Amino acid sequence: MNLKELVKVAEQIASEKNIQPETVIEVVENSLAAAYRKEYGYKGMIIRAKLDLKSGDVLFESVKTVVDENTVRIPIEGEEEHGEEVRPKEAYAEEDILPRYNPERHILIKDIETEKPELKVGDEIVESLPAPQAEFGRIAAQTAKQNILQRLREIERSSIVLEFKGREETIVSGIVRRFERGNVYIDLGRAEGIMWSNESITGEHYKIGDRLKFYVIAVQEGARFAQIVLSRNHPKFLSKLFESEVPEISDGTVEIKGIAREAGSRSKIAVYSNDENVDAVGSFVGQRGTRVMAVNNEIGQEKIDIIEWSNDPEEYISHSLSPAKVSRIELGERREVKVFVLEDQLSLAIGRGGQNVRLAANLTGFKIDVRSEQNPEEVINGGIAEKNDELVGNNEIIENIDTEEMKEKNIEENN
Repeated sequence: MNLKELVKVAEQIASEKNIQPETVIEVVENSLAAAYRKEYGYKGMIIRAKLDLKSGDVLFESVKTVVDENTVRIPIEGEEEHGEEVRPKEAYAEEDILPRYNPERHILIKDIETEKPELKVGDEIVESLPAPQAEFGRIAAQTAKQNILQRLREIERSSIVLEFKGREETIVSGIVRRFERGNVYIDLGRAEGIMWSNESITGEHYKIGDRLKFYVIAVQEGARFAQIVLSRNHPKFLSKLFESEVPEISDGTVEIKGIAREAGSRSKIAVYSNDENVDAVGSFVGQRGTRVMAVNNEIGQEKIDIIEWSNDPEEYISHSLSPAKVSRIELGERREVKVFVLEDQLSLAIGRGGQNVRLAANLTGFKIDVRSEQNPEEVINGGIAEKNDELVGNNEIIENIDTEEMKEKNIEENN
């Protein structure tokens, strides 16, 4: 049976899918062995196929393992020799954890110790099997080809999952290939990623052939293909972009403490320096704004506010409402604060459509009520906002701010 063409096709597919040649040969041999067993073998029989790559011929052999009563369970009288077990449940004992003896794959050492005294339990006895009929070659090759293609797809899928699983929560580059129901499919080289419609940046318009960066949310192995879920509006996409532009992040000099983002419109990033001689905000902005502009070039018209993080709640909340200038802050219950600003700072503090106060609340984790110093009792339309978890990324301030400490501070100041 000449299988040169089958091997050639399999190797070509494997080369395209970046699969090792040894794996291809193994898949071919396993597929042929399965076809032989189906046609000529018995249930439980172990068959191996050995392919001669030069001639294209294949040899088949059966494999039996040498066993004894301690390694297999010998069937009791009444059990089928090749079929399922027929014993009642009460007949089972602890020995049933052993595999059931099957004469098609096992051979008892007591039956061969005289003829082959060199063998021991666990050894294998390999015997050549008759060559299949000529007609089998055509049918087996066709069946094997289907099995090979399926197995290679499975290997490729597992390989892709393994490769990209280690790239979750990182940035990858890809090319826009197609659109389907508002979702964008991205060519990532060996794999295809998907960006669901709700993971794109509001206002962005994509074209086939666009090369873009994406944040890898998750990698999942499906029944037919690996699914790599991508995003451009995730808050951590922004932090990863800055990591690639700000070397001080990788060496631990500066860090991102929190992000609040309304993708495509505006974001706020809280940054902190672990070195008093290094300006955190300046590190992110870069000389003449080069670093923040590089990030902006990737995400379009989205405005980015970079503010200094502080362990002092009042100071941090005040920074979060930048560019507005805060007059004073009054602590309420359950992480609620009233922030008072002068009349001319009111629109800046609230922002268009309440966006500035909304982002500040998401960044700090506090419910913020912005009011005018001139009319402190008046509740302003759009001036109240509280945290929305969907808009927040790696936000540490919620754990770091001690509300009781803030209460005591306000009491001291009022006294």
